[in-house]
Amino acid sequence: MSAELDALTVVNQLRDLAADPLNRRAIVEDQGCLPGLILFLDHPNPQVVYSALLAVRYLAECRANREKMKGELGMMLSLQNVMQKSTSPGETKLLASEIYEILQSAGVEEAEQAEAAAASCRRKAQFFLGSTNKRAKTVVLHIDGLDDSTRRSLCEEALLKIRGVISFTFQMAVKRCVVRIRSDLKAEALGTAINSTKVMTAQQVVKTEDGGELMVPFQEDSAVLVEENTDIPDYLPEEESPSQEQDKAVTRVGSITDGMGWLSTAANFLSRSFYW
Repeated sequence: MSAELDALTVVNQLRDLAADPLNRRAIVEDQGCLPGLILFLDHPNPQVVYSALLAVRYLAECRANREKMKGELGMMLSLQNVMQKSTSPGETKLLASEIYEILQSAGVEEAEQAEAAAASCRRKAQFFLGSTNKRAKTVVLHIDGLDDSTRRSLCEEALLKIRGVISFTFQMAVKRCVVRIRSDLKAEALGTAINSTKVMTAQQVVKTEDGGELMVPFQEDSAVLVEENTDIPDYLPEEESPSQEQDKAVTRVGSITDGMGWLSTAANFLSRSFYW
């Protein structure tokens, strides 16, 4: 990897590594990566800040990380600064607020949630399935035609254009996308956006009373007007992304061995670039 890594390249790679549950503990335990992510929260580039927030949100999904993250120097203060900064886009503030609430409650409800956590660990890891923020909700989509990285890129472009989408992650093996959205955004807006690609169609996956799943298609005549999002910066384009295997972060198991070499490189870059 080139020694001339820039902040956006580093934070995007950390975000992709953090998306894999197997990497989250190692990233938080690393002496350079977590402090580096905190510094990225104060970066002048809004792309860097938003990508750093996504990485931190992934890391906070691991309950064992939360106490250390909460106690890390500058973490809570930097999240507050993002929430209070007048120039921060709405979705960026909402994501920062969600992370702040998760870390703030770390250790408080540990005993009550032990049984629920054990059950959650037995289920397939999913991102943003909690309801820690009443202003946000989670929608699970099954997307017919989500077959490769090209189609995934089309989905990303469609979802990023919707005002009210906070974040999302793909489960390519089962053709699903888990989307975190503002509570006032209708799920139909997501279906309209995906269907507008002309090569994919979306259905909403809902839980039944007996714990099963039901796929509910979006009605063709229920297309809603999608308000385009102009606040959130675009993700790093695929052709510029340092991650050559785009599916690794969310669909493959066992990427921690490959990731640790890069993690060491990223930590060295952070150490050379910042002072703490």
